Amino acid sequence: MIQIRGRASRLGDGTRGRGGFKEETNMRGRYPSGLEYVDRLEGTPEAKRRTKVIMQTLMGELRVLEACQRLGVCEQRFHQLREEMVQAAIARLEARPAGRRRRPAEPAEVTALREHLVDQQQLLHVAQVREEIALAMPQFSAQAVDGAAGAGKKTTHPPPRRVKPR
Repeated sequence: MIQIRGRASRLGDGTRGRGGFKEETNMRGRYPSGLEYVDRLEGTPEAKRRTKVIMQTLMGELRVLEACQRLGVCEQRFHQLREEMVQAAIARLEARPAGRRRRPAEPAEVTALREHLVDQQQLLHVAQVREEIALAMPQFSAQAVDGAAGAGKKTTHPPPRRVKPR
């Protein structure tokens, strides 16, 4: 006897739970979807059909020779397809670090060019500000130009001494 939804029953006596005969288990939540889950995924109908046949052999619902007939392939090719499918699933489920991948490090040349660009942008900004000042206040820019032309030592030399003849 098997316990089905709180009452004892034998298989095949007509007592059915949701989705067929169900044994009472500690499992809660949604019912497993099984092969129907493949239908909800993206892919061609042919690829979905092949996936279902391969999964049925893995679950023991279908024999390999029957699967080969349904797929129209020889046994060797079927084993090859099944191995590729299982290997792809295992590879996709490998543990990977969480989060986004790191960006690859920039080469030193690119970093140097970025720094040079920042320096050039600063120089350009300074030149633009000077030009705006010169246009807004021409009296100050003329003094700066005059002052810049005569830049240098600001001290005067004493006149040379005259030597008296004797």
